[in-house]
Amino acid sequence: MAAFWQWFVAGGTILFVIWCVWLVSWSAKQGPQNVGDEELVGHKWDGDLEEWNNPAPKWWLYLYFITIAWAVGYMILFPGIGAFEGTLGWSSAKQYDDEMAAAAERYEPIYERFAEMDFQERMDDPDAQRLGASLYASYCTTCHGSDARGAVGYPNLTDDAWIWGSSEEQIYTTLMQGRNAIMPQLGAALGSDAGIDNMTNYVLSLSGAVEADAAAQAMQPMFVALCSACHGTDGKGNELLGSPNLTDDVWLYGGTAEDVRYTIENGRNGIMPAHGDLLGEDRARILAAYVASLSDDSPE
Repeated sequence: MAAFWQWFVAGGTILFVIWCVWLVSWSAKQGPQNVGDEELVGHKWDGDLEEWNNPAPKWWLYLYFITIAWAVGYMILFPGIGAFEGTLGWSSAKQYDDEMAAAAERYEPIYERFAEMDFQERMDDPDAQRLGASLYASYCTTCHGSDARGAVGYPNLTDDAWIWGSSEEQIYTTLMQGRNAIMPQLGAALGSDAGIDNMTNYVLSLSGAVEADAAAQAMQPMFVALCSACHGTDGKGNELLGSPNLTDDVWLYGGTAEDVRYTIENGRNGIMPAHGDLLGEDRARILAAYVASLSDDSPE
C-alpha cells in the first residue's frame, strides 16, 4: 500500500473515532430538562397518540462509549490504523503459519511413519488407506469425483487405463509436479470435413467401436504421419508423453463419433495441477498408494 493511502486510512479512522466520541458526548448532554412539552416530532396515530422528542437513556449512550473504547483498544492491539501492525504483532498470515506449524508437529510423524513403508505395504495397510482416502477427499474430489470415476476431461482412477503410468514413481510425479497434455488441432492438416470424418472412423476402429470402411482404412498412412509420434503406429499410446491408448475403448473426452471428431479437429488441453507444495513428499507417497489401490488392476 502506498504511503498516501496508509495515511489516508489511518487519518480517516482516527477522525471517525473522534467524531463518534463528540456525537455521543453531545447526545448525552441533551437531557430531559432540555426538552419542552411542545417538542413533538409531528407523528400522530389514532387521533391522539403522538411521538415526543425525548433523548435516549443514559445507559444506552454509555454502551456507545464502551464500544468506542473497545474499538480504540482493538486498534492499538491489532492492525487497523493504516500500516500500523498493532502492539501484539498479529496478522492472518502469521496465525496461518502458526496453525500449520502446530498441525505439522502433530501429524507429520504419522505421515512419515506411513511414508517409510514400501508401496505395496501402504496399499495393504488399512490405516494408510484411510489416511489416503482423507487426503483424496481434500485434494482430488473436485476433479475426479468422490467415487474417483472422473468426468469428461478428468481421468477415471478406478479403471486400468493410466495415461501417465501406474507405478509408484509415475503416480508420485503426477501428484507432485502435475501433468500437461496437449492434443494438437489436426483439422487443417486433414484438409476437409471428409478427411476429418474418415480419420474419426479410423481412430474409432482401433478400439473396435466401429468397423472401418475403405475410406477410413485409407487414412492409416495419414495416421502414421500425424498421430504415431504420440500414439504410436499401433495407436497404443505413450505414457512418457501422456498420449492415451486408442485401442482400449477408454475415452477421456468421450467416445462418440462427435466427441472424437471434435478432439481431432480442435485439439484438447489437459492439465493436472501440481500438488507438491500442498502435499509434501510424505503425504504424496500415501496418496499415491491410495490412488493406485482404486484401479481395477491393483492387487487386492
